[in-house]
Amino acid sequence: MKTVYRLELGDARVMVQAALAKAAELGVPQTVCIVDDGGFPIALERMDGARITGPQIAWNKAFTAAGHKRSTHLFNTPPNGPALPGNEAFGIQWSFDGRFAVFVGGFPIVVDGQVVGGVGMSGGNGEQDTHCGVAALAALQTLLGAAHTVLVKADIKQ
Repeated sequence: MKTVYRLELGDARVMVQAALAKAAELGVPQTVCIVDDGGFPIALERMDGARITGPQIAWNKAFTAAGHKRSTHLFNTPPNGPALPGNEAFGIQWSFDGRFAVFVGGFPIVVDGQVVGGVGMSGGNGEQDTHCGVAALAALQTLLGAAHTVLVKADIKQ
């Protein structure tokens, strides 16, 4: 048997607020989605002025990061990104009815070595999405304190 951690709505709300605060600081209207370990949304919020496509894109990124246990941009980072043409997972982005996202903006939420969910960002460029996603992870670490360790970085592969 294994002890399993689960994200709760309060955790997700703290992460969303941190991501949106960073987006406001950067001056970019964003959408953020926090999903559980099964890829289902716990919290999703779109800032005023953010693209109407943002909610689906953010969810797809969070879904991919949680389900495949890696930051989404690592799928197409040269030279060994598995989704690049000629590599072992080329075409994976067409999996799950096209919900599999292989570009920047999705990050697994890893607590004490367990992937407990994902955070997905949509609305900024890659650098902005990354700053907002990492801010969400940092907020969870602050919330959980010394009792747990959250991976707070852009490049995550479990």
